[in-house]
Amino acid sequence: MPIFSKDADSNLKSTIKPRYLVLGSGSVGFALAKELRESNKLVIIVDKDEAKVETLREEGFEAIVGDISDPELVDKIDLKNVVVILFLTSNNEANRKGIENFKGIVSPDVQLFSRASDIINKGKMEDLGADYVFMPSKLVASSLSRSLERAESVHRGNRLARWLKGIRDKRLAIVIHDNPDPDAISSGLALKEIAKSLGVEASILYHGRIGHQENKAFINLLEIDLGKMEEHDLKYFDEIALIDCSVPGVNNMVPPNSYVGVVIDHHPPGENEIKAEYIDIRPNFGATATIMTKYLQQLNINISKTLATALLYGIRTDTQDFKRKTDPADLSAASYLYPLSNHGILDQLEQPSMAIETLDVLGEAIRNRQVLGSYLLSNVGNIRDRDTLPQAADYLLSLEGISTTIVFGVTEDRIYISGRSNDIRINLGEVMRQAFGEDAGGHANAAGAQISLGVFSDTKDRQTLLRLVNEAVVKRFLSAVGVESTGE
Repeated sequence: MPIFSKDADSNLKSTIKPRYLVLGSGSVGFALAKELRESNKLVIIVDKDEAKVETLREEGFEAIVGDISDPELVDKIDLKNVVVILFLTSNNEANRKGIENFKGIVSPDVQLFSRASDIINKGKMEDLGADYVFMPSKLVASSLSRSLERAESVHRGNRLARWLKGIRDKRLAIVIHDNPDPDAISSGLALKEIAKSLGVEASILYHGRIGHQENKAFINLLEIDLGKMEEHDLKYFDEIALIDCSVPGVNNMVPPNSYVGVVIDHHPPGENEIKAEYIDIRPNFGATATIMTKYLQQLNINISKTLATALLYGIRTDTQDFKRKTDPADLSAASYLYPLSNHGILDQLEQPSMAIETLDVLGEAIRNRQVLGSYLLSNVGNIRDRDTLPQAADYLLSLEGISTTIVFGVTEDRIYISGRSNDIRINLGEVMRQAFGEDAGGHANAAGAQISLGVFSDTKDRQTLLRLVNEAVVKRFLSAVGVESTGE
């Protein structure tokens, strides 16, 4: 009677560990073989140098003498349970021949990895059927680059902490941009927490309105404490930090040319000269909240559920749920914040009610749309809440054939303009700045502008004013993108 039944024998076979075939035991091959063995993987090493093979056997490796370019090598190796074959010699030709020899023999389930010295040989190996080809110099550079990023992060964190320690027991005004969004608010909240951990009393200040219904819900649900600029005298504070904005007087109520201690932002500064003791501007990041998350991690500061929720929501909104200008750092920060966040509140924030004015402005934007090619411009007339404009611009961008939307409206003293674009040929922030001056800018696919009405703010005939505004805005924008208006 057999010791094992048929079913037991099948089960035994299924537990056999997968094996890795390493062809070439140079520095790369040997180092990888050691890593695999330390990870409890079974490894077969092939090398044409008998002395090397003997040494490998003495160290406990299963090693075979063989030439990677020899077609008969495949018959000398038990390929059963091999899941990956790695061609790791420093000889490109030998690796190519090895791929040719094994490709037609092994099962399609077996992955072929190969080493190449340059991009040309990499392409040749991929053409032969290699599943993954790497260049050691690229891997080293990539690894070193990540290490340098970590070193830079340490440097930045230490500098910010040192600056804050230098103003311990003093009062810090954290100024975020006018009519702030969740990215600016959460970033200000993060700096306030960092300052608190280092003995600095800080207040978050803003100018304008928080009119967007999602932003109102954000403030209310998380019970975030913000102060109005008009209700605080900056002279009361010893230091000023600008967060999610970078120039005094530009999209904030800090007097122009004021002394600023810290600037942290992710918006490109354009032609503006940034002046501060400590400056951290990272235009490649999709949100300032990502930068602030990195600081919290680097400085090992405990992140509360409220702060984690705020920062995660700030990143998500500024990147449009990672669909707009998203850097790997944004994804990394979001991944870190996700388990720390209050998902019940996040669900509520994603389904706010729509305000009547928002609905009215959206209707006006649709009704008054002017389409020239893939550009859509719409004058919504008189507005009370400027936050309705980006919502309308976002909605109109979903229309078929439209790549760029510009929605604008007029308050008592200003023209407000909001734009959205998915056209990779233009940088909308630069276009807006070129068309409407220094109080305009933003990202490549999301930007805004505001223009003072000046003496026209006293005009009693609003219809005439709106017509003049429409002509001016449309003409300036189309000129900036090089499109001729077909209007009269």
